[in-house]
Amino acid sequence: DVQLVESGGGSVQTGGSLRLPCVVSGHSRGSNCVGWYRLPPGRAPAGREGIAAIRRSGGETWYAGSVKGRFTISQDGARNTVYLQMNNLQPEDTATYYCAANLGCGGGYAAVAFWRLRGQGTQVTVS
Repeated sequence: DVQLVESGGGSVQTGGSLRLPCVVSGHSRGSNCVGWYRLPPGRAPAGREGIAAIRRSGGETWYAGSVKGRFTISQDGARNTVYLQMNNLQPEDTATYYCAANLGCGGGYAAVAFWRLRGQGTQVTVS
């Protein structure tokens, strides 16, 4: 089974940066695509927003318009880790951030919020 463990969340001031690592373990074929989605505080689960995805074999990436140019998704294959580098954070970026994985990348970043394999989440607060 694939397991995902996020970390790196915290509280930052507007304009600050954070990097969220997601360690991916288990069957690599089932996690060829890894991404991030977020859920703002007080929102129902239907309010999940997929924001970024990366194809581990090849490195192709996708971004939501709300984060493009500020967030970067990358990977370190040797460490089985996918990173979300978040720069110029704004209060509207406040949310719980989840790492998720899927066999394929169909649907790009938007599909990430619906993938079954996901981590426990890490909280990001921007004020």
